[in-house]
Amino acid sequence: MLGRLNHVAIAVYDAERAARIYGALGAEISAAVPLPEHGVITVFVTLPNTKIEFIQPLGKTSPIAKFLERNADGGIHHICYDVPDIIAARDRLIKEGARVLGDGVPKIGAHGKPVLFLHPKDFSGALVEIEQA
Repeated sequence: MLGRLNHVAIAVYDAERAARIYGALGAEISAAVPLPEHGVITVFVTLPNTKIEFIQPLGKTSPIAKFLERNADGGIHHICYDVPDIIAARDRLIKEGARVLGDGVPKIGAHGKPVLFLHPKDFSGALVEIEQA
């Protein structure tokens, strides 16, 4: 049921600037994309086996703004895994006692696919995102 590591997300104040250094190593860097529903701007660095997502706040009420208040230098915000069926994964996780953040209804994420976030206390302190593969 659990697929590949889709990406590691790093919270920063300037996603384009943070991603730029990876270009020096030959990595493909996406354009900055605002995601108002999630309160972020994203830039992806594509690697041969996964991606790095740089996320910056989109406004003062962004959850990333709050994260950066606590972590002024930025840092790893979440990890994302692919799942073949996000609804089946959600239901199984809830049955096992995991908590889904928000209302439990998948939202469309940065890749145009449904995503859900899972409570960090249920995953050894790591905020986990699952994305429909």
